[in-house]
Amino acid sequence: MTAVVFDIGNVLVRWDVHLAWLDDLGSRAAVDAFLTRVDFTARNLRGDAGETFASMAAEIDDPADRALFASYPARHHRTIADRIAGTWDILHRLRARGTPTHAITNWSAETWPEGLRLHPELAEVMGVIVVSGHERVLKPDPAIFATLCARTGLAAADCVFIDDSAKNVAGAQTSGMDAIHFTTPAALDAALTGRGLL
Repeated sequence: MTAVVFDIGNVLVRWDVHLAWLDDLGSRAAVDAFLTRVDFTARNLRGDAGETFASMAAEIDDPADRALFASYPARHHRTIADRIAGTWDILHRLRARGTPTHAITNWSAETWPEGLRLHPELAEVMGVIVVSGHERVLKPDPAIFATLCARTGLAAADCVFIDDSAKNVAGAQTSGMDAIHFTTPAALDAALTGRGLL
């Protein structure tokens, strides 16, 4: 293996969707109820695949819920403020050893610019970043892993992929990459050390 490919959300940058509406709705339970009513998980994935939040909001019958959902891009910065410091330490150690680092992220094209604004170092430490919303294809579709390989000139077997989703890890493995299910920075450190990468 010659390159390490990172997921971003909940691997390098903590994502807590509750923070988008917590101030307005007052409690995590109230936010959970809203997320359930608008089927946020499914709609957010559609956003990650390239749909706009405004177009999806138009499908929601309740006017208050529709307005709250449509406001998500403007509130997105609240959900991604914190870095996962231990993973960044690992990333910098890999780069110090000369290991190429890249990223594949399921992330909306609408909200990705805010991610880069809050975490500009992502553009500096990643050789190639493949954003699902730009590609209109989601992990674990093999096409998104193939896109990374095409843009980097790497073979899948050259890469170890890191993701907090077991489903995405399995997709990377099916595509020919080695893959690590991210749980904690300490566990990731051990997994990469065991592969001779740290």
